Amino acid sequence: MKLKEFAQQIGLSPTTVSRALSGYPEVSEATRKRVMEEAAKLGYRPNINAVRLATGRVGAIGVVTSRAGEYQFAEFMGGISERLSAEDIDILITPMAEQDSRDELQLYRRLAESRRVDAVVITAPRPNDPRIALLNELKLPFIVHGRSATDAPYAWLDIDNEGAICRATQHLLDLGHRRIAMINGREGLTFTQHRDKGYREALAERDVTYDPKLVTHGNFTDEIGFRVARAVLEQGQRPTAFVAGSMMSALGVYRAARSMNLVVGQDISVIAHDDVFPYLTADNMVPSLSTTRSSIRAAGSRIADLLLQMLSGRPATDIAELWPVELILRESSRPVHKDAGE
Repeated sequence: MKLKEFAQQIGLSPTTVSRALSGYPEVSEATRKRVMEEAAKLGYRPNINAVRLATGRVGAIGVVTSRAGEYQFAEFMGGISERLSAEDIDILITPMAEQDSRDELQLYRRLAESRRVDAVVITAPRPNDPRIALLNELKLPFIVHGRSATDAPYAWLDIDNEGAICRATQHLLDLGHRRIAMINGREGLTFTQHRDKGYREALAERDVTYDPKLVTHGNFTDEIGFRVARAVLEQGQRPTAFVAGSMMSALGVYRAARSMNLVVGQDISVIAHDDVFPYLTADNMVPSLSTTRSSIRAAGSRIADLLLQMLSGRPATDIAELWPVELILRESSRPVHKDAGE
């Protein structure tokens, strides 16, 4: 079936159908959804080569990644792929050595010059991130998952990391905790700084002195969470609560507590970020884990959608989304134990 025939069958103009299938922002979501449903029902698929020839696109989105945060990355990419698969757009994933910024810039430059992708996604941004300036210079469309303090224009989608950690810390303070440890992400990343700010703000509101010995940084893994929590719990005056940067970190805290015969929800309280992994649910942990929730899969899907809009003409400067974060309270956060010795 040709485009003209398909458009005739569903009572729309070929131009509207073409724009709906290509994700043009001027086509309403209701129309786009209707066209997609009718295309699936009637078995219509646009000629991808013809579309790419007409648009000048190669039909691929690029993502550069390291192994850091691989569990979160898998969920993020799941959201992107779900959205792009309906558009017959491929994803080019380029691996890189962790925290090697010079090699990373070369990778982005190579992606742009090889014309293998139509746009790229920047993950784990840093303040004044050099990738943003480079991609603007190369005129390769991109969107940032997170934010940067750079003056260069860019499209972004982020969650309220500062507010999430501030609320989690406030909740623990409301429960009477005063020595609250935080397992944060790698140093030098924007979201890490935002979370640190939220943590400090909550403490300052209650006149609780910030103790740098209670704050650690690293990748979000079970093993690092265990080693960090164990070391902090072995301090002379141990913390009575933890704010963990991810559920994987919280798993490590749970293991460390058990290894020291401490009971989560009694001897120590724990709140973690994340609550959306299909293979690790906060409700099924023992005790069930209090969390700040924001779906990274939904963020991936939305980022893919925004990239499609940009490729269809929406200005990057129009795209700036800050998502709120829910606080879900369960059994792992309880009032400070009377024998905690604070």
